[in-house]
Amino acid sequence: MTINRRQLLWTTPALLTACAALPPTVPDGLAAGEQRAWTLAGERFWVWLPREYTQTSARWPLVVFLHGSGERGTDLEKVKVHGPPMHVARGAAYPFILISPQCDEGARWDPQRLHKLLGALQGRLPVDPQRCTGTGLSMGGYGMWQWATTYPRDLAAIAPVCGFGDPAKVAAMRNVQVRAYHGDQDQVVPLAPHVACVEALRAAGGMASLTIYPGVGHDSWTPAYQDPELLPWLLAQRQT
Repeated sequence: MTINRRQLLWTTPALLTACAALPPTVPDGLAAGEQRAWTLAGERFWVWLPREYTQTSARWPLVVFLHGSGERGTDLEKVKVHGPPMHVARGAAYPFILISPQCDEGARWDPQRLHKLLGALQGRLPVDPQRCTGTGLSMGGYGMWQWATTYPRDLAAIAPVCGFGDPAKVAAMRNVQVRAYHGDQDQVVPLAPHVACVEALRAAGGMASLTIYPGVGHDSWTPAYQDPELLPWLLAQRQT
């Protein structure tokens, strides 16, 4: 049998390009335009896929939301009490993949588990690895600082709300952009440690802002997640 090698050389790259341009398929159990529960890498969490998920071959930005201490346990519905997963449940349609995991009862967010989960997500979904960001409230805000200092290459930016990290360690994440929020009347998680983290990051050459809400207590997540500039800011961040 004779093989036309010239034709093979011309058609093979074209076929590969066509395959690469195909829109992604929705994994079993998930649906575009809906928030569904999913299990991956031993973690159970909520997944929101944009409505246009199957209409483009482009990779999507990803936002990870970490809840507070009151939402720990095995009842995944509790994760939708505050923040982005709550807004999705109420009809918000985000132009990014939203991942909302649940922390075990009595436990705190583990950077190693979050790092493993992110790697698994990047292997199963069309995630843009340069546009992975995160936000979290209270214990979740603390978890975001811990994650970024432990694995500074995982996230391009974080938006911690009423949380804080270790000022002595934030230099490791100086390439991670930070947009933080806190209430000045917070009696559960004091403002001062959060200020210290932001100032330490700036001193290390990082870029960080801190929005302080006068007269607001621990529930600073309410005005923070209503900030019209927050989500566009997260979407604009890319790893350098």
